[in-house]
Amino acid sequence: MAKGVKTGGRQPGSPNRVTRDVRAAIAIIAENNIDTVQTWLHEIEDPGKRLDLFIRLLEYHVPKLARTEMTGKDGGALVYVFEKIDEQ
Repeated sequence: MAKGVKTGGRQPGSPNRVTRDVRAAIAIIAENNIDTVQTWLHEIEDPGKRLDLFIRLLEYHVPKLARTEMTGKDGGALVYVFEKIDEQ
């Protein structure tokens, strides 16, 4: 076998067993306590704090999208070119 050549193991991108098991346990705890969490949310009087907590909880269900920065050539500004389309 050549040195440094990977010949086995899990597929790239797949979680290891411990990570998989911990995520499953957290999902079970969350599912079993949804009523309690909802009660806690309703007990928060400040609407801003309630919304902030709700949004933070949502991030575990709906992941944040990665930000993408678009630049023009060599990192410069984007240049938009609009062409007039003749109506016929």
